[in-house]
Amino acid sequence: MTANKTEVSASVGGWKSFWQLIKMSNPPKWLFIIAILLSLVETAAGLVVPLLTKSLVDQMAASALEASLIIFFAAAFILQTISSGFSYYFMTYMGEKIVASLRQRLWRHVLTLPIPYFDQHESGETMSRITQDTNIVKALITQHLVTFITGLISIIGAIIILLVIDWKMTLIMLISVPISVLIILPLGQKIYKISLSTQDEMAHFSGNLGRVLADIRLVKAYHAEKTEIQRGEKGIMHLFQFGLKEAKIQAIVSPFMTLIMMLVLVILIGYGGVKVAAGTLSAGALVAIIIYLFQIIVPFTQMASFFTAYQKALGATERIQEMLELNSEASGLAVPENSSSQNISFHQLVFSYQDKPVIQKINLQVPSGKTTAFVGPSGSGKTTLFALLERFYSPSDGAIFLGDQNIDEFDLHNWRSQIAYVSQESPLMSGSIRDNICYGLDRPVSDDELLQAAKVANAAEFIENLQDQYETEVGERGIKLSGGQRQRIAIARAVIRDPKILLLDEATSNLDSASEQLVQEALQQLMKNRTTLVIAHRLSTVLDADQIVVLEKGSITGIGTHMELFETHELYKKLAKQQLKTEA
Repeated sequence: MTANKTEVSASVGGWKSFWQLIKMSNPPKWLFIIAILLSLVETAAGLVVPLLTKSLVDQMAASALEASLIIFFAAAFILQTISSGFSYYFMTYMGEKIVASLRQRLWRHVLTLPIPYFDQHESGETMSRITQDTNIVKALITQHLVTFITGLISIIGAIIILLVIDWKMTLIMLISVPISVLIILPLGQKIYKISLSTQDEMAHFSGNLGRVLADIRLVKAYHAEKTEIQRGEKGIMHLFQFGLKEAKIQAIVSPFMTLIMMLVLVILIGYGGVKVAAGTLSAGALVAIIIYLFQIIVPFTQMASFFTAYQKALGATERIQEMLELNSEASGLAVPENSSSQNISFHQLVFSYQDKPVIQKINLQVPSGKTTAFVGPSGSGKTTLFALLERFYSPSDGAIFLGDQNIDEFDLHNWRSQIAYVSQESPLMSGSIRDNICYGLDRPVSDDELLQAAKVANAAEFIENLQDQYETEVGERGIKLSGGQRQRIAIARAVIRDPKILLLDEATSNLDSASEQLVQEALQQLMKNRTTLVIAHRLSTVLDADQIVVLEKGSITGIGTHMELFETHELYKKLAKQQLKTEA
């Protein structure tokens, strides 16, 4: 009993959630009204046809066919066809509009979600929510809602007319309705549960596909095709099993509905034949009753399909609402105009990732207009500090200040627009070289400005040697370019932003020695009078930094210039001797 109450409660909650989602999409109400009116016209024309057929049969039996009846027939068919076409188009337009609005909301919301969400969810899973789940809602509105509304009107109209023609035969037919409903309702709950599980599995499967296809070279390089085939087939089989579960329910619903309707049809024809033979019912009336019966059977079957699609849509709605209810990144105050002249300070900064300490009570002053370098073993927290500064994550404790103001109080878009980040991965987006250099800018960029940025990054020469130059497509994640070329485009992207704060995460790591020297000179120009934070794995690249910070296991163990640390810090001295001797 408790389980049934829970199911009913979930169904009611899903129903409210679904219509709230539709309402928030702000569908064009006037178009919906027009579509409904046209549906009424279509249904009315359809309901007239059996009455005209009754007259036609009776007149033909009496050998007295009137021409006006043929005209009425033609008018009814034409009216029904035209109104049906326009009604379907308007309803489909409205459905597409709702789903487009829903996808826009989802897309905008997803792009404002914080980085931890993307750490916990595979990209394919998120894609499935935006495409697959919204497709289910779209299918309900565009394919089933029209037939449901017109079918409902048709059933009501047909029943009223049948009651007038012969109420006894109508009651025989109506006995089948409660029997059908008693079967469909519990099965609908099962479809709802299966739909939730199917959508989760589809999201997981899409996530796995996205992961494998994004790193297909890794898969092939390490001969992991067999492993990934097994994982993929496991997901496919899960989807297959859920499909079979749904098919089992449909295998009960569809034949049962057909059986009920066929029994009703046989009973009505038999009973009606007896009445015609007895002279209490005309042959035309019996034909009209049978046509009206089909006008009830077909919509009733379509309504069963609508009910199934509706249960699926409730499941999809639940997943969509879960995503829309996730908190977006916060907005706040504008960054002060004099931000470039203010120091950045880390105060008692603590950060843990999944209960694992990464940064431990760091206190540090980063002078404005100067270069601060971070060195230390891998995993010591250098890249995490950059992520906290860009507010990809929030500190577990402590704070980061710009001057006297906590950076968490700034508007995120405004804060990040002050920063340019060049990482060692040098990520590129699919598109042209021009698109990647200008990526994220909300202002037009001239050819001269683009060329200058490429020259500073030592990228102009190799770009101009390409056939399409700045319009060259870089491929997915820049796969058509070498690592060094990708890195130089990433540096050009930083140059063109003219940032107030520059973050360099081993920015020259993928360059050959000749290009590295030129880019280092370019970066020195870019770093002048700019607050710059550098992560360095090679000490030779940061010997001239204004201050060098040594990080070990998330804690600062030394701060100073190269010479100061070389004389006072054991680990730094050891690293310097190893690296500088090797590089020499």
